[in-house]
Amino acid sequence: MRTNPLDFMNLHEYQSKSILKKYGVAVPEGILAQTVGEAVKAAEIIQNMTGSDKWVIKAQIHAGGRGKAGGVKVVNNLNELRAQAGRIIGMQLITPQTPPEGKKVRKVLVEQNIYYPGPSEPMEFYLSVLLNRLKGHTILMYSPRGGMDIEKVAEETPDYIFTEEIDPKVGIRPFQCRKVAFNLGLSGETFKNMIKFVNAIYQAYDGSDASLVEINPVFKTSDNKILAADAKLVIDNNALFRHPDIAAMRDFDEEDPAEVEASRDDLNYVRMNGNVGCMVNGAGLAMATMDIIKLSGGEPANFLDVGGSASAKRVEQGFRIILKDPNVKAILVNIFGGIVRCDRVAQGVVDAYNNIGEIKVPIIVRLQGTNAEAGKKIIDESGLRVHSAITLREAADLVTKVMS
Repeated sequence: MRTNPLDFMNLHEYQSKSILKKYGVAVPEGILAQTVGEAVKAAEIIQNMTGSDKWVIKAQIHAGGRGKAGGVKVVNNLNELRAQAGRIIGMQLITPQTPPEGKKVRKVLVEQNIYYPGPSEPMEFYLSVLLNRLKGHTILMYSPRGGMDIEKVAEETPDYIFTEEIDPKVGIRPFQCRKVAFNLGLSGETFKNMIKFVNAIYQAYDGSDASLVEINPVFKTSDNKILAADAKLVIDNNALFRHPDIAAMRDFDEEDPAEVEASRDDLNYVRMNGNVGCMVNGAGLAMATMDIIKLSGGEPANFLDVGGSASAKRVEQGFRIILKDPNVKAILVNIFGGIVRCDRVAQGVVDAYNNIGEIKVPIIVRLQGTNAEAGKKIIDESGLRVHSAITLREAADLVTKVMS
């Protein structure tokens, strides 16, 4: 199965924590709920497990900034929990990382409240593990300034950002775990707990084939436990064949319906914010096509790769997906006929056009490679609202013309 061009899979917080827990990372006790009744029952179970009579209720969507947007609330009793669950479940949560219309909250995570009294003050840290693609090494980044935007910390107080470079062939070394705990200013029992926590986080990153593990905040409780209070995992799509359990966590409700439909048809599709749809065969050609669209004065509305075969069926499905975007004012089809013959692609375009019915936006078809001239002739003689081109320059000029 080919993967999405973005090559990653996002997970919810509750899913991320379930993976971390398998690798020995300490997390707060929490239970997923999809209704108010389930949330109340979850709170009662957590109270029996932990003795805590206060909880945190968290909206589960694929976006950060939930707390500031009202999607995370601390509740002091079951009546408050019932009210907050009723408010959050079903709401359209708008954060800086969601589309303008926000995302609908379909489930919440009910967790124990970890801000309880004890012999020491609670503390918050930041910790993430990610891949440095330039060096082929893993970077562990951490800061004593947790619980806030790490970008703001890096900009305003860069001295509070620390990094460790990890050779993936060797893995994290014990001295590096100790260095993290030392730089965070810890000692005694908390120092030892942080060492175990850092090592477990790296093992989770490595074992799950993640491209990012981010914990913000890492929380030191008042009795010196170290917990992942929040968690974000991003998984490398190319490794999902090794993790069917993680692949099964994909939440289609959190994805663009057109992108979900495309993936089911083995098409690579990503929606963008432009006005020119593009259909290509190959990721590199897609990037060049999007560049030529911008140079011609348009903005790409999508990335859609129909693959090497570019059959009539795949072309038709590609058209149907692109046309679901009301912002599309023109479509540029850019196919290189290497293995596939351009005349067959051209016939596929004509057949797809006829099967779909009237297409109200102009289509520019640029064919290059095997039987390109024959393909151009098929397009020109089809009598359809389709413009043919041989070179990228011709295609760019036609895009400009039909968009003016």
